[in-house]
Amino acid sequence: MSGAQVDGIRVGPGITGDSADDLLRVAELVRSVPDYPQPGVLFRDITPVLAHGESFATVTTELAANAGEADLVIGVEARGFLLGAAVALVAGVGTVPVRKAGKLPAVAASRSYDLEYGSATLELPAGVVEPGTRVYVVDDVLATGGTARATAELVQACGAVVVGVAVLMDLAFLPWRAALGDVEVTSLLTVE
Repeated sequence: MSGAQVDGIRVGPGITGDSADDLLRVAELVRSVPDYPQPGVLFRDITPVLAHGESFATVTTELAANAGEADLVIGVEARGFLLGAAVALVAGVGTVPVRKAGKLPAVAASRSYDLEYGSATLELPAGVVEPGTRVYVVDDVLATGGTARATAELVQACGAVVVGVAVLMDLAFLPWRAALGDVEVTSLLTVE
């Protein structure tokens, strides 16, 4: 299985055996959409993965296996909500959404950051992340790392600790590692 790819997507680092085989089948479901959201971009749509029960279960189980001693899973808007809630359920912990600005009635912290196609602001709900809480951040795709870094900063602003960031897929050709420093990252699939 080592080195096997589907449409430029390979299994993430450190994943071997049956898990690697299962994730390669997941990669087959990722839909490539040319020129979206702008000309020249090849968008990787994970909706077919989420719609396929067996693949969704594989992704959820693999991400939850790396949650370690997390007390809470934070899912990042929007597909991270779906993955985060499922991972929290499998890991046996609660989940909290990180939302785009203006979507929460009470905000504990807010962070603005740059994306590969612009900028955004994320907010963490007030009163749900206590100091000392060990948080596992879950999202769909890791590109520049701006969203994950902003989420980690929100967690830290509440006095909680990020124990890891987990994504279904990372874009290896973008500089996400520099944005996240020494934060432990689990990525099930990597786009070359």
